[in-house]
Amino acid sequence: MNGHRDVLVPVLEEARRLGFLGPGPVETHLDHAGGYAAALEHDAGPAWLPARAADLGSGAGLPGLPLALQFADTQWTLVEASVRRAAFLREAVRELGLEARLAVVEERAEVIGRAPEYRGRFDLVVARSFGPPAVLAECAAPLLRVGGRAVVSEPPGGEPERWPAGGLAQLGMAPGAGVQAGGAAYQVLRQDEPCPDRWPRRVGVPTKQPLF
Repeated sequence: MNGHRDVLVPVLEEARRLGFLGPGPVETHLDHAGGYAAALEHDAGPAWLPARAADLGSGAGLPGLPLALQFADTQWTLVEASVRRAAFLREAVRELGLEARLAVVEERAEVIGRAPEYRGRFDLVVARSFGPPAVLAECAAPLLRVGGRAVVSEPPGGEPERWPAGGLAQLGMAPGAGVQAGGAAYQVLRQDEPCPDRWPRRVGVPTKQPLF
């Protein structure tokens, strides 16, 4: 990640100017993005590399843009429902020269989870501040192939009880490792079985009627 900071810092500073990035030094946000890779390696091992990955609710491009530079052979999809944020992400992709292997999809996660070109197609799904655990799991599981993983940022210290095995099993998921990296916490979720066809529910329902 360190080798890409010079090109990422101006992009994230622009995101902050537009109101898409929260407080704190940009370098701290980059350190946090790097923790996703550390959590993935801890759970799956260094030889496990995703061929196709998605960042749900990408916003300012975190953690998707830094991870796309780190995983140089991975095809990435940044999912962002906001028109303004999606426009920013498209420009960032052009500035970083990632057009060949990074696409921005301006859509709700519940919608792309039912689209044949995305459903069950990803090895890795990442998310930062996407929503409560049940909402994230319901939106991530339909995108993951069997054997794929989701990596999610967690409150400081981590709270494994937020990811109940029984609730995740409804989606074909199981809790993986809870990882501390760089002073932050991450939770890995494993897709052990295909996500049943009834998930995800229509837009807004996962938030209003969470599975767990």
